[in-house]
Amino acid sequence: MLISIAVIILAGLLLGKICKLIHFPSLFGMIIAGIIIGPYALNLIDSSILNVSTEIRRIALIIILIRAGLKLNLSDLKKVGRPAILMCFLPACFEIVGMVILAPIILGMNRLDAAILGAVIGAVSPAVVVPRMIKLIDEGYGSNQGIPQMILAGASVDDVFVIVMFTTFTGLAQGKEVSVMSFVDIPLSIVLGIVIGFLVGFLLFKWFSKIEMNLIIMTIIFLSISFIVSTAETRFPMVPFASLIAIMCMGIAVKKFDSDMAVKLSSQYDKMWTLAEIFLFVLVGASVAIDHAKEAGLASIILILLVILFRMLGVIICVLGTNLKFKEKLFCMIAYTPKATVQAAIGGIPLAMGLPCGEVVLTVSVVAILLTAPLGAFGIDLTYRRFLTQSKK
Repeated sequence: MLISIAVIILAGLLLGKICKLIHFPSLFGMIIAGIIIGPYALNLIDSSILNVSTEIRRIALIIILIRAGLKLNLSDLKKVGRPAILMCFLPACFEIVGMVILAPIILGMNRLDAAILGAVIGAVSPAVVVPRMIKLIDEGYGSNQGIPQMILAGASVDDVFVIVMFTTFTGLAQGKEVSVMSFVDIPLSIVLGIVIGFLVGFLLFKWFSKIEMNLIIMTIIFLSISFIVSTAETRFPMVPFASLIAIMCMGIAVKKFDSDMAVKLSSQYDKMWTLAEIFLFVLVGASVAIDHAKEAGLASIILILLVILFRMLGVIICVLGTNLKFKEKLFCMIAYTPKATVQAAIGGIPLAMGLPCGEVVLTVSVVAILLTAPLGAFGIDLTYRRFLTQSKK
């Protein structure tokens, strides 16, 4: 197990560095490292790590969202308003609709199977998007217009919406009736996630303010409470709340009540992210069944590229009526394309359920990760300085 951990870190660092040298996103190198050392190639990762791979990736996502919350100003988010709310669900809806229209034509699927595929592919990857939006906030690019804040908030909620849609469509495929409550749960889980997150964040702020403690201890406590909040979502399914949104709101609450404390905590999580990023993307790569990617063919690539155009149309509609310039709108479209974590997590579920579309869904999910994660990250890195205005510090 220890050797596997060393291999993950060293391979991720090496290929990440090589990609940086040739001006590619380092995450692309990390995903490739995961594919090479993963179970579908050299098989150098111990099964004990692969068995908890989902949990490790979840930890990395939690660290991302804590960082995001600690850097988000509520006033900046309020300035964005309507577009931020629409970004939570509208682009995903457009992508699912695009898949329902195009997948039967290109892959010969029926409409329901196409909807399942659309729900899997329709989620944007917070693992790719959120760290880059944090970087933009730190550097001041687009911050005055609320662009990184809008994308950051939307990417965090988008997954909640898409997973509910995925559960609904797979239930229909198994002959279950559609429950109205499953759709009511979407806004309810988001609202409860915000309320619980703010309450927990406020209590943490009070605790840290009244009791003098080491910054590292504060960081560990914050992370541990985040783990508890994350686990509560599955432990208490009768109470629908979006735990990842709650975790981000914990950070936002601390930032609101004590910005100095938020800055100090944020610096600790920035350091944690260096290691968490490696594990996240190497293990995403290790989960990619490369033999399915080989079978995908040109049709899957064409399909993914076409449904992304539907997604971009959804983004354009979200920002209609705003003061954003054309280049800024174009950046929003590019920034909302990467897929990775959700596709790696649920891409194989239809196959495990025994659904006829399972093999196709897994194959297209693999292609979506390999195609859009590096392209989306590269697009963001290449365009943000050219398309966005940097605010003066």
